[in-house]
Amino acid sequence: MMGIRFKTKKDAKAAVPFGPEKVIETSIFGDEYKDGKHAVCVSLDPYTVRNAFAEITVKDGLVINVK
Repeated sequence: MMGIRFKTKKDAKAAVPFGPEKVIETSIFGDEYKDGKHAVCVSLDPYTVRNAFAEITVKDGLVINVK
């Protein structure tokens, strides 16, 4: 699972579009950030705190939608 570095989902929606600098890879199996839809947690530190969960849509390397 990936995380996105925002305090709230509302903050993430307001920042669209954004790039991989706001995405935190948490998987030990390799990078998950690629085009398509992904489930993510919304947190400044997704390893210890998981404030909310969201679905992001990535296109051409940018996050274009947060649900």
